[in-house]
Amino acid sequence: MTSISRVEGRLKVTGAARYSADYPVDGLTNGYLVLSTIGHGAIRGIDTTDARRSPGVLAVYTHADPLPLFGGAESGIGYNWLPLRDDQVRYHGQIIGLVVAETFEQARDAAALVRVDYASVRPRTSLQDGIPGATLPEDVNGEPPLLDLLADGVASIDQALDASEVVVTATYTQPIEYHSAMEPHAAIAVWRDGYLTLYCGAQAPQLAAGTIAATVGVDPSRVHLLSPHVGGGFGNKILTCGHPVLAAAAAKALGRPVRIVLTREQTFGVTGHRSAMSQTVSLGADRGGRLVAVKHDAYAALSSGGDGYLYEAAPHTTSRYFYASPNIHVGQRLVTLDVPPQTPMRAPGPEAGSFALETAMDELAVRLGVDPVELRLRNYATTYPGRGVPWSGKHLDECYRVGAEAFGWSRRAPVPRAVVDGEWLIGTGMATAAYPAARYRTTGKVRLQADGTAVVSTATSDLGTGMWTVLAMIGADALGIPVSRVRSALGDSALADNPGAFASAGTASSGPAVHAAALSATRALLDLAVTHEKSPFHGMDRNQVRYERGDVVGPKRRIAFGTLLGITDRAGIDATETSALGPERERFAFTSFGAHFCEVAVNRWTGEPRLRRVTTVIDAGTIVNEKTARSQIVGGVIFGVGQAFLENTHVEPDTGRIANANLADYVVPVGTDIPPIDVRFLERPDTVFNPLGVRGIGELGTVGIAAALGNAVHHATGRRVRDLPITLDKILDA
Repeated sequence: MTSISRVEGRLKVTGAARYSADYPVDGLTNGYLVLSTIGHGAIRGIDTTDARRSPGVLAVYTHADPLPLFGGAESGIGYNWLPLRDDQVRYHGQIIGLVVAETFEQARDAAALVRVDYASVRPRTSLQDGIPGATLPEDVNGEPPLLDLLADGVASIDQALDASEVVVTATYTQPIEYHSAMEPHAAIAVWRDGYLTLYCGAQAPQLAAGTIAATVGVDPSRVHLLSPHVGGGFGNKILTCGHPVLAAAAAKALGRPVRIVLTREQTFGVTGHRSAMSQTVSLGADRGGRLVAVKHDAYAALSSGGDGYLYEAAPHTTSRYFYASPNIHVGQRLVTLDVPPQTPMRAPGPEAGSFALETAMDELAVRLGVDPVELRLRNYATTYPGRGVPWSGKHLDECYRVGAEAFGWSRRAPVPRAVVDGEWLIGTGMATAAYPAARYRTTGKVRLQADGTAVVSTATSDLGTGMWTVLAMIGADALGIPVSRVRSALGDSALADNPGAFASAGTASSGPAVHAAALSATRALLDLAVTHEKSPFHGMDRNQVRYERGDVVGPKRRIAFGTLLGITDRAGIDATETSALGPERERFAFTSFGAHFCEVAVNRWTGEPRLRRVTTVIDAGTIVNEKTARSQIVGGVIFGVGQAFLENTHVEPDTGRIANANLADYVVPVGTDIPPIDVRFLERPDTVFNPLGVRGIGELGTVGIAAALGNAVHHATGRRVRDLPITLDKILDA
């Protein structure tokens, strides 16, 4: 494994890296959103008189005085309607107005003067209350929402459970969760000569540019979106929310650039969240611990104002394939609520599903008196259940063994409450991590330049994940030159086609395209060498020259590619290549795997849980840059610690207001919450999946960690908490 520091690191630590709101633009104005203060109903009247008279105000837009948005509900927007298109209020915190003024403060103060008369209806806010009226989605990842994979002669999953020697059944819940990225959402829109330039944090620059083009009624070729640095996304910046759309429309209407920067509180209503979940898992096994039946049903909250497919599809993305069982049932149902729209959030589906499944597996291990690692090995799946195809690469069993040895799992006490350190009860727990490996059709471009450097480019983004560095490393490796001579270009919708950075597919998709483009560029260089009349290799047979570590090499001659380009009067030479999965998608299943081991201390008097140590072992193919890859896994583990111990959204039942819409009351992990995290990579290249052998890791680290922590709490205390977050009051009450 190679390990280097981020190529853009100096820009970031010196403050030179520009994020969405940082760009200096002449004539810039500022917009501030007006949000609804009821959870459901309609606007009977809206008075903007005082706001319009406020100092510095240029315009106030509402549904009664709307902006020119010409599109419908585009697929790239996280809503099922366009902002300010009607008088309906679908949730508390919905955009119902926009004030544009010379300064942010003027816009904010004027927005506070907007008076709204509502016809209010009590919102639906309780997942549990809505379960009796739950509905089925049309499909889940292309499969039926209620899916049964049953052995011959088995009539139903319940029959298989009834025939099992040991059965455990439990319900697990978790609340709405928020991304809480360091960079709040922001956008700057600038129109010139009918063309729109938009500075906006986006995980998928081309998707965002196309969405905004549709909403403001221009051809996509007239929208240029720039997002070179994104201060965290976690799925929250894949879709286009209302603020960049409104910034673009307002800038067009006013003839001046408009910047909209959301406050932290506004992000809780405008930009989405992970849906609340209730899951019931039943595991049937024989007394030897081999699974006979797995039944996993889930209810996910679905916003009445959001896209209908962004819920947590937990059972289909975990129990569907985590373990071998002759009988598997997964079921997904939806509960429509009047809450802000849900959006993808790191490891959508497996994050929630793994908490339920991996906790249930621990409960089964306790019931059987079997070690939790051994139980998982006894149910190890070598082929994908229901499809019968092997994984392109699976070394999860090695993750268990390596992790157990590194952690010291063999010293684990066999029963709960056996280890005490003063007033602290000490427990250990573990869980499996798995996340589907995705790879999308992607185009990369490489340019060899006369100064001896190279530029690798594609229209993806870097969310802090290390993409700037990884693409430079892949280009440097393919070209045989130092990384210092390679510059990455990304975060620009005008670059080579790229679906964006999400689904843990960034490196697996962009890397092979850039690698192929680099090899193509060297071939084009050799063609130039033998055909250009000024070239020292002119007239030679193509087989007589070769490219080698930045040089063109022929009989008795070796010239650096930059020198050759200079001799031939070329500023540079370009190559573009596209890479995608082929027929192998039908012959294999693609997944990244891992295992978490953790130690937790719980205060025997107060019930306070504290994380002491974590060991995580990852099987994700080739690791291009160990330094940034480790950061990805550490970040995922921290995400899971928040899910397990801290994060809890409080929705007021009567109003739908999110009562803790700030980082003082919506608690996320800080440095003192996190001990050193031991991350290990197996480094088993998966060349079936792509030529580089890489699979995604960005979301894998958070899958299963909440269950591992909950299992450790049970081992420490003997008390099982099935409702996240695992707080001291629940431990004491369990």
